Amino acid sequence: AYALKYASAELKSDKEVVLAAVAKYGDGDALKYASAELKNDMEVVLAAVAQNGDALKYASDELKNDKEVVMAAVARNRQALKYASAELKNDKEVVMAAVAQDGWALKYASAELKNDKEFVMTAVAQSRWALDYASEELKNDKEVVLVAVAQDGLALRYASAELKNDKEVVLVAVGQNGRVLKYASKHLKNDMEVVL
Repeated sequence: AYALKYASAELKSDKEVVLAAVAKYGDGDALKYASAELKNDMEVVLAAVAQNGDALKYASDELKNDKEVVMAAVARNRQALKYASAELKNDKEVVMAAVAQDGWALKYASAELKNDKEFVMTAVAQSRWALDYASEELKNDKEVVLVAVAQDGLALRYASAELKNDKEVVLVAVGQNGRVLKYASKHLKNDMEVVL
């Protein structure tokens, strides 16, 4: 991809050259050095994000708002959601595609979707980190937190103080990973049933 960096403006604007660079280097980074016109070319951008979803960061704003392009990017790399338009960060289908791959992608979703129980349940079932990005309301939702700590007890770290004092939640978390007792309430750290 770096060869394209030093190429002439004429070659950076040549669709065949840029497509060949994308194919040759296989990481999508060639898009970084393409002309603005080609960063707005659907075929070029799709070829780049098919190699590496992170190449979405180099696409034009118009294509960062194109559902087909963003879906292709998140299919390759869930973190590509970070570069999507605000509109698509609030699109249930797009966000679910990223979250289904890795719950951590919830970090880049809109505030509205971070408060959508269905999305958050899917996310926390995939990754303990997802609970960290959920709304405060859902960090205090026992059903959501139980799914999270059943997947990985360390998710207790991101639960509300109220649920860190919920014996059922803490028992599930500790059953997954005894080290998480450090995140439980002081009261439950003194409960023999929880500790043993």
